[in-house]
Amino acid sequence: MDTKTSPSFADSPLAQAAMASPKTEQIASQSTEALKDIVFGSIAGMLGKIVEYPFDTVKVRLQSQPDHLPLRYAGPLDCFRQSIHQDGVRGLYRGVSAPLLGAAAETSCLFFSYRVAQDVIRVFRAPTTKSKADDKLPLTQLVAAGAMSGAVTSLILTPIELVKCRMQVPLTSSMDPTLRNVSIGPAAVIRDVYRREGIAGFWRGQLGTLLRETGGGAAWFGCYETFSLFFRQRAQAATGEKDPTLPIWQSMLAGAGAGLGYNFSFYPADTIKSKMQTGDLSSIGANGGRQTFFGVGRALFRTHGLKGLYRGCGITLLRSGPSSALIFTIYESLRTYFG
Repeated sequence: MDTKTSPSFADSPLAQAAMASPKTEQIASQSTEALKDIVFGSIAGMLGKIVEYPFDTVKVRLQSQPDHLPLRYAGPLDCFRQSIHQDGVRGLYRGVSAPLLGAAAETSCLFFSYRVAQDVIRVFRAPTTKSKADDKLPLTQLVAAGAMSGAVTSLILTPIELVKCRMQVPLTSSMDPTLRNVSIGPAAVIRDVYRREGIAGFWRGQLGTLLRETGGGAAWFGCYETFSLFFRQRAQAATGEKDPTLPIWQSMLAGAGAGLGYNFSFYPADTIKSKMQTGDLSSIGANGGRQTFFGVGRALFRTHGLKGLYRGCGITLLRSGPSSALIFTIYESLRTYFG
């Protein structure tokens, strides 16, 4: 009697494909979610940038005033007035093309890396902690994910902001004298940076961006998640619904709180970063070398005190609330609408 048995169904390619399908479906689902983060984040970021850009121009001009000369602007309103008188409203949008693309890259990277950071945290959670891929993490771990997201985004953001800042402040000694006092495009700034500083020049001020984005990312997502959790708990208590959807006004309030938390918490790092990116390349520090992040910060604090580190903060907070509210609301609405 022949004891050889025929191959079982479990060994067949069809069965193996069927067993592999859950993994394939998981990968496809993760890819879809990543694509949504990139597309929806890009749309939300660009719309938010259009709203906030004039205020951002004023902030950069206030931050970048020379320390050794009398201040050119008495404050945000005076800066608005002088800017409009000199260049019109169009001048407040000087250099918006690069930041518009940059905002798309920044916001999509923030949301994408925030989701990836949460997945990484789930992997390294204690073995006794049972969690599914879609389980909500505790607030402290969401804050950590936000910090990780900001750190990753800073690498993309520094070159974008350097070009933006130098276009917003054309009267800067960090540029070739032939480019000053003229309206220039991003391509001219990029060529000038590469010619004078090389590839590394595009990451001038990286430490400031890293500090701002790491702490700011924790504050941005942390504040949004905190406000959202508060509103959801109230809705659950009132309706008994397990996972209630926030109305638009609550989503906007949560987003506005996130924007205020992000910009105020690490604003001095942004001020120092802006001065480094728009300042004189030949500036010499106390040790005889080129200015460093901490060297610029000490010099600014000695000259203007804590107020100098928060120069332009008021106008920044004024624009960050509406802009961040718009970004989160658009992003969440798109995810809800398109599933």
